[in-house]
Amino acid sequence: MAKGYWVAHVDVHDMEIYKQYIAANAAPFKEYGARFLVRAGERVEKEGKARKRTVVIEFPSYEAALECYDSPGYQQAKAIRDPVSTGDMVIIRGYEG
Repeated sequence: MAKGYWVAHVDVHDMEIYKQYIAANAAPFKEYGARFLVRAGERVEKEGKARKRTVVIEFPSYEAALECYDSPGYQQAKAIRDPVSTGDMVIIRGYEG
């Protein structure tokens, strides 16, 4: 079964409120088996333009990644994040070469 990934690029406008989002997303991420692979680390933009934070989260399956996003717990966390950030995010099925 292919893993699932959230790949997000985010600009945060109020880090103090964004920290509340981070706390609020912990429970749904645990419930759906999420694991952070990248969380706003050091980087170099080689091509194009990106937002200030890049986040990559791995889930045990593509279906779990979709279910987590749609879950009531994550949607409550997202409601905290939305007013204080701008971002782009995709949920993608992992490669099963």
